[in-house]
Amino acid sequence: MSHVTDLLHAARAEALFVSPLSASGLPSAEEATQAIRTAVRAHGGTRGCAGEVAAVYGDYPDTAVQRMRWALAAVETLFVRNVHMRAVPITAGSRGG
Repeated sequence: MSHVTDLLHAARAEALFVSPLSASGLPSAEEATQAIRTAVRAHGGTRGCAGEVAAVYGDYPDTAVQRMRWALAAVETLFVRNVHMRAVPITAGSRGG
């Protein structure tokens, strides 16, 4: 796994973290993709999302840990990492079931 895909994975998780999606369940790939795009735009890019994550960790560390675990698990589940540095949303037909 390359360093770039790790950064992409982290950036997606940070954007999902700052999105308004509920952490009570796993969103669909389409919901997560849209939430990530909207969050990145709303916060002025991935650095803005990272800054917001840091602020939430400072203000609400216990809640932030749980939300980041959810965001990381969602990104890991919904996006396939590949060697071409592009994560692809997993669709219902590509899950093998």
